[in-house]
Amino acid sequence: MTNREGPTHREQPTCGCIPEPAGPPRCVVAVPVRNEVDRIGPCLRALAGQEGAGAFGIVLFLNNCTDGTAAAVAELVGPLGLPLRVIARDWPGAQAGWARREAMEAAAAWLDEGASEGVILTTDADSRVPPDWIARNLAALARGADAVAGRIALDEAEAARLPDALHARGRREGAYEALLVALEARIDPLPHDPAPRHATRSGASLAVSLSAYRAAGGLPALPLGEDRAFVAALLAIDARVRHDPGIVVVTSGRLDGRAPGGAADTMRLRCEAPQSPCDPRLEPLGRALFRYAWSRRLRRLHGAGRLGRTRLWAPWLRIAPAEARRIAALPAFGAALPAIEAASPLLARRPLRPDALPRRIAAARLVLAGLRHGTDVLRRLRSVRRGRPVLGRASGEAGNA
Repeated sequence: MTNREGPTHREQPTCGCIPEPAGPPRCVVAVPVRNEVDRIGPCLRALAGQEGAGAFGIVLFLNNCTDGTAAAVAELVGPLGLPLRVIARDWPGAQAGWARREAMEAAAAWLDEGASEGVILTTDADSRVPPDWIARNLAALARGADAVAGRIALDEAEAARLPDALHARGRREGAYEALLVALEARIDPLPHDPAPRHATRSGASLAVSLSAYRAAGGLPALPLGEDRAFVAALLAIDARVRHDPGIVVVTSGRLDGRAPGGAADTMRLRCEAPQSPCDPRLEPLGRALFRYAWSRRLRRLHGAGRLGRTRLWAPWLRIAPAEARRIAALPAFGAALPAIEAASPLLARRPLRPDALPRRIAAARLVLAGLRHGTDVLRRLRSVRRGRPVLGRASGEAGNA
């Protein structure tokens, strides 16, 4: 349900510029906007250039704009010929997650005017989607996904102004993340999200069927990380989320972002503190392999109806019997798996420092090569860490799993 407590609002269905298409659209793009007078034009022009998308609509949710964004939108919509609904709202308590939720709720309401299943897509006002963005998302959904997450790339001109050290760190993090994703896809494969896939879950590129959106309870109105929390909510109901590497959206590389704690703040922190920890998903290799092996085992136990036999997994993960029984009673595996990870001290996230990445990358490459070619990975890994086992006790327990 949309939260309308507190904020005042002024709504304009289409800015008075053009009529909406006859009948409800097949899909609606939801875009939260705050003070983006210089970037909303490229965003809308990219949406206007969609190919093979069929009938679609756009919801712009302008919150607390004070820089002329609304006037810029009004000037653009007519020439671009966009089916657009604009909602302008002022609220001192506004934050990023609330704005995106309001935009997506408005998109859902528009789709509800039709009789058939629809699709909600969302991107950011400082992003530019490719011409096949909508078509690629719809194709992934047609192949059986309930939701689709795309990747993001920084605007080249803005990225060129960022420090070289930040780019170097980004390349190392990207390389290690890609290796972990490839390892996970081999160890714990998912039919609906096959390799190649990625691990990005950003509001700059998300698509979801209307039914899955409703079943997950809509997007959480969180001040930070609402996009990742939404994907987690989808997974918790066993929705099929596809991480499609062919969908890439160009987004801003600025350091003065609109959402506190967002991507811009993260980049600025890394400029100021080069050794700040990596994202939690970039964990030590042995711990990651341990996690993937147990995820596979737990998934198979659940599929066989044996997750309730907690002695098969709970003692190995140091989870108390009562907590294990509670988790096993959860209705969906997508809810049980994160609960197990939260309860097990062996599955706690331990993010790396940037200076640890080169050795982890080398080790991950060896493991992946071993999985692909059947080489003696553990023997070679020991030489990477000067005689110290890289995988350690966690890998042994993963092997027992």
